[in-house]
Amino acid sequence: MSVNIILLGPPGAGKGTQAGILTQSRGMVQLSTGDMLREAQASGSEMGKIVADVMAKGQLVTDEIVIGLIREKLGQGGSAFIFDGFPRTLAQADALGDLLAEMGQSLDAVIELRVNDEVLVDRIVGRAEQARAAGQPVRADDNAESLKTRLMAYYKQTSPLIGYYHAKGLLKAVDGLNEIDTVSADIAALLA
Repeated sequence: MSVNIILLGPPGAGKGTQAGILTQSRGMVQLSTGDMLREAQASGSEMGKIVADVMAKGQLVTDEIVIGLIREKLGQGGSAFIFDGFPRTLAQADALGDLLAEMGQSLDAVIELRVNDEVLVDRIVGRAEQARAAGQPVRADDNAESLKTRLMAYYKQTSPLIGYYHAKGLLKAVDGLNEIDTVSADIAALLA
């Protein structure tokens, strides 16, 4: 059974990791906003030229542009999609719902990776410190202050989606702090 899902959760909750596992295990197509913007920029398509121009000016890419990119991806076909990093706001959620309806598709589930913020920050900062000690690359913003800022932005902009999708009967939750394999199994059970 193919399903279209959104992975929702704060920065560092493991959305990208779980999306990667779902693409491997179920053949789903991951629609990551950042990846789509980079692909469009490199493609030379009309949409790509628009994205490149906006980004070259240091401006934020509009919701309309992102919806246009998603429309292109959905139009290319695929059995099931994972929306990773989109929507981030209620306006984007409405736009995505309208687009899916227009294209004869639907959203089947929104999976929230729930985390305890303090444990999440400790875990990510601890991992970054271990990686640095081992001489491995680390994200520049994997420190306590940056993470707290990113979490605050998530709660201001994105957390209203939890109530929005709950009201639509689409929200399901897993403990995002469990081991990766346990989270994957929990998601698989929700999608069964």
